[in-house]
Amino acid sequence: MRRSLPVATVAAITCAGLLLAGCGGKGSSGSSAGANAATKGVVNASDEKGGTLTYAMSDAPESFDPGNTYYAFVYNFSRLYARSLTTFKPGPGTQGKDLVPDLAESLGKPSDGGKTWTYKLRKGVKFEDGNLVTSQDVKYAVERSNFARDILSLGPNYFQQFLVDNDGGYKGPYKDKSKEGLKSIETPDAQTIVFHLKKPFAEFDQLVSAPQTAPVPQAKDKGADYTKSVVSTGSYKFESYQEGKKLTLVRNPQWSAANDPLRKQLPDKIVLNLKVAQSTIDKDLQSGNTQVDMAGRGVDGQTQAQLLTDPTQKANTDNALGQRLVYTAINTKVAPFDNVECRKAVEYAIDKKAVQTAQGGPIRGELASTVLPTDIAGYQKYDLYPQKYNGDNLDLTEAKAHWKKCGAGNVSTTILARNDRQDEIDAATSVIGSLKKIGINAKLQQYPTSKYFSDYAGVPAFDKSNNVGLMMMQWSADFPTGYGFLQQILHGKAISQSGNSNLSQLDDPEINNLLDSAIANTDKAAREKAYGDIDRKAMEQAAIVPLTYFKVLLYRSPKATNVVSTSAYSGEYDYLNIGVKK
Repeated sequence: MRRSLPVATVAAITCAGLLLAGCGGKGSSGSSAGANAATKGVVNASDEKGGTLTYAMSDAPESFDPGNTYYAFVYNFSRLYARSLTTFKPGPGTQGKDLVPDLAESLGKPSDGGKTWTYKLRKGVKFEDGNLVTSQDVKYAVERSNFARDILSLGPNYFQQFLVDNDGGYKGPYKDKSKEGLKSIETPDAQTIVFHLKKPFAEFDQLVSAPQTAPVPQAKDKGADYTKSVVSTGSYKFESYQEGKKLTLVRNPQWSAANDPLRKQLPDKIVLNLKVAQSTIDKDLQSGNTQVDMAGRGVDGQTQAQLLTDPTQKANTDNALGQRLVYTAINTKVAPFDNVECRKAVEYAIDKKAVQTAQGGPIRGELASTVLPTDIAGYQKYDLYPQKYNGDNLDLTEAKAHWKKCGAGNVSTTILARNDRQDEIDAATSVIGSLKKIGINAKLQQYPTSKYFSDYAGVPAFDKSNNVGLMMMQWSADFPTGYGFLQQILHGKAISQSGNSNLSQLDDPEINNLLDSAIANTDKAAREKAYGDIDRKAMEQAAIVPLTYFKVLLYRSPKATNVVSTSAYSGEYDYLNIGVKK
């Protein structure tokens, strides 16, 4: 997805892999540092200030509101104008998952066995209007983003699940006008914020890295319209926003390096152009008219072919794993897929090699058999539904046997994909071809990225009325742990009426309990083992068909400075300090 966020190894393609050349490079300070250079270090490291840095995206984000978004690239980008309690330190590969304090002075202080977490805010941090940021502003941000789901439904709902919520009576700040608000978040003074949880949460420092903890001044909150003019605490602020067209950021004069050791505030201006064709973005990256592809999903198929046959252009590419899984979600609430045997038939029937080819080949992802990607701690290698081939043809013996046991006969269903992601459409088309061979006739419906989760995929009412049995999905961890990857796509309590990430609507008591007990365990090794066990339980339910462990092929603009691919944001470049050569 989304957030879609992060963990572990960023894998580089070696010279022996034949696909990418230039492994020797000129080092991280040269304009042609070599293929995969940004997965190993910071390319074009510079403190040069000035100029306009240009981003582009093939659609538009669902929201720029830090509290109402769930795509990894927005989490990444929003740090330019919104400071969360903690964040990830810019660094290559696994170094990028190092958690550091941001708005907070230090990481959290746990007590009460991990059920209470206390943070002190840095002194002197101001909003763009000059007002000091207080702990009450952080509390309000969490209240609005998690307890007003009828208005702000697009982000994760961890806080709603884990915070004590006034005995179930708290209705969010738009309905509850009491001064006290949510009792389980205390603000004893302007600098201190205390979170009281229902149960221990061993990875709470990871959770508060989400932009949902970026402070919001209540007097300036406009609900769903806050996305149009977010009040900045970062190094940049909104200058103008033309919805669906362009966002322009300029320097925030109230930002101070004295209380922000992470940001450099290099460009004078940052421009994000929206709804630009991917082929145009690719060309503009190569010409220097654009420096960053905002979505960080990599170049399109035609550009990929050109880059991989041009040694000079190859040297400006980075190919990395990003803790992402490409999969087909099976709706467990829509017949006949409410029958596990029917779902197992789909597991065997989808030709994963054909999907991999449709996405661009091995350079865009390794064949997958688990929910957890290989680069997340807790991953266990296994395959409950091994695929066998006769030459290039998938053996459908097991698929047909399970489909017969399922007893559904010939059925029709709907499969969803995003219309601005050609690789996803191609993958869905491949899935349709595979399933037709066992009697499943799937019709493709396409929707824009900006509305995919809010209005269509995973929206229970829509999926039921439109006979949506299958949904194409790409998911990366919310934070770099097995829990950060698994919880929002597997836990029953993560299911919501809009902005839902548990597309399968899986609500298995055993999986729910395993997730709950794992996150309460302070033993890191035990948690990681549990994540592997949960993965296997999920595959036994056959609600997710893992297709590929996604790899991105990014074009690195020679005109951009401080470029580094980070596993904290799905293998994307870290957007915090990218500059531009004047």
